[in-house]
Amino acid sequence: MEAVARPLSFSKKIRAYAVFTKMRLASLVIVSALSGYLFAGGNNGLQIFYLLLGGLLVTAASNGANQIWERNLDAIMKRTQRRPIPMGLMTVKEAYIIVIISLLIGAYLLYLINLYSMLLGLAAFVSYVFIYTPMKRVSPWAVFIGAFPGAIPPMLGAIAVTNDFGLLPGVLFFVQFVWQFPHFWAIAWVLYDDYKTAGFSLLPSSDGKTKSSAFQIMVYSLALIPFSLLPWVLDWTGTVTLIVTSVCSGIFFLYSYKLYRTCEIADAKKLMFASFVYLPIIQFVYVFDKVEILIP
Repeated sequence: MEAVARPLSFSKKIRAYAVFTKMRLASLVIVSALSGYLFAGGNNGLQIFYLLLGGLLVTAASNGANQIWERNLDAIMKRTQRRPIPMGLMTVKEAYIIVIISLLIGAYLLYLINLYSMLLGLAAFVSYVFIYTPMKRVSPWAVFIGAFPGAIPPMLGAIAVTNDFGLLPGVLFFVQFVWQFPHFWAIAWVLYDDYKTAGFSLLPSSDGKTKSSAFQIMVYSLALIPFSLLPWVLDWTGTVTLIVTSVCSGIFFLYSYKLYRTCEIADAKKLMFASFVYLPIIQFVYVFDKVEILIP
C-alpha cells in the first residue's frame, strides 16, 4: 500500500525533490560529462549549458525512476528508508510526473547539441532503469550491465563536440567503464547487509564479502592502471598525465590490495571514498594536460 504524501512547505518539497532525483550524485555525473567535452576541445558556452542541464535532468530522471521501481525495497533498507516515497513526502504519481518532465526536457536539451548526444542520454536512461535496476535482484552481472550507463557521461561529453563515435570518446568511455567495477563493488561491500535485506547480491562472488570478491576488485583496480594511461599512450596528453595518473592509480590499487588482505569493511570504505576522488582527478588532469587533438 502506497504512503499518502503529507503537505510540505515549499523548501521541504524542493529538498524532497533533490533527494528523489539524487542531485548530488547527478552533479558528479555531469562533471564527468564536462571533462569529456573539454577534453575533446569543446568551448561553446551554450553547448556547455545544454550539456550540463540536459545531462543533469536525464540523470535525475534515471535516479527518480529507480526510486519508483524500488520504492517497496527502499522501505525495508536502512539507507533508503528516508527517501521521499517511503517517507510519504511524495506520491508515486508525483514521482512519475517529475521523471517524465525531467527526461523530456533533458533529452531535448541534449538534442539541441546533436542527435547522438540525445540518443546516448536516452540509452543511459533505458539501460539503467529497465535493465540494470530489475537485474540487481537477479544476478551480480547487474554490475556489468550498470557499468555501461555509468560510463556514458564522458563519452557523451566528447560526442557533443565530435558528433562521432570515434576513438577519443571510446577511450574516455572505457576508462570510466573499468573504474565502475572497483567503485561499485566497494559500495556493495560496505552496504552488503542492507543490500541483502532487499535481495540484492551485487558482489562478484556469490559468497559475498570473501577473498574471491576482494581478489576481483583488486584485479579490476590493477587493470585501471593501463586503461587510465591510454590518453598518454595515444599521445593526447603529456608527462603530467603519466605521473599523476600513475601515482593516483597506484594508490587506488594499494587500497584494493589492502581490502584483499583484510576483507574488512573499514578498508572497503577507504576504497569507496578513494574511488570518488580518483575519477575527477584523472579526468581533469587529462583536460589540463592535453596536447593538440585533431578532431575530424
